[in-house]
Amino acid sequence: MTEPVLILTMKWGTIYGAEDVNRLYRQVKRHLARPHRFICFTDDAEGIDPGVEALPLPELGLPKGHGDTRWRKLALFRADLGGFTGMTALFLDLDLVVVDDLSDFFDLPGEYFIIRDDDLFRPKPLRRLNPERDRFLHSVGNSSVFRYVVGAHSYILDAYLADPVAATAGYEISQQFQSAQLAKHGHLNYWPRGWCVSFKNDCVPRNIQSYLSDPTLPARAKIVLFAGAPKMEDVFAGRGHKWYRRIGNIDWLRKAWQG
Repeated sequence: MTEPVLILTMKWGTIYGAEDVNRLYRQVKRHLARPHRFICFTDDAEGIDPGVEALPLPELGLPKGHGDTRWRKLALFRADLGGFTGMTALFLDLDLVVVDDLSDFFDLPGEYFIIRDDDLFRPKPLRRLNPERDRFLHSVGNSSVFRYVVGAHSYILDAYLADPVAATAGYEISQQFQSAQLAKHGHLNYWPRGWCVSFKNDCVPRNIQSYLSDPTLPARAKIVLFAGAPKMEDVFAGRGHKWYRRIGNIDWLRKAWQG
């Protein structure tokens, strides 16, 4: 029998609730036929579907006197995470929509894969004024969707815990630090472009064209993300964030979101 793979997500605080977890669980169940376990690390398991394995949030392990938990997601790189060491896991953020088969995310050969953050945005020509910064930002992975072997990249967390203050001073967000560590160890690989798409930049017709036609799903898309603004909740409320961005009819996305 094929060993189950893991789907991991995290929920803490009040921004997301149990129904957000349950929706993602239904989406995955609909789009992943192979044996899998759906794990949610959370500080509040109330209302979460019984099919979800709700586990306590993993300890980040900050040194004594350090209370900054903004980079809590790096706890996923604990060597002993949930007793899952050695298992293949796909991490999914809660603010995304699965729209097609997830099997390819597990079948793609390689040790570690993540979204190239730049793939979710339109080109930024002004960034080229600082070539070094531009090269770094082009290398950064968006940690909304990544696959790894649990315990195989504990060096990321180790590097952070060695000097949390320096890490947060040197990098704006945790995915920048995470990407730099992966690149340093030769493990930074990206999903094929088009598997993970931006709703705003890949689905909605650009600028005033959004008033002429509704959003559509690109042919190769498997996951829709809401990078930047509008956020997922804004989209489903019909808010485009800019006057020139009409959301239009998104019945196809709403159906996929409900799972």
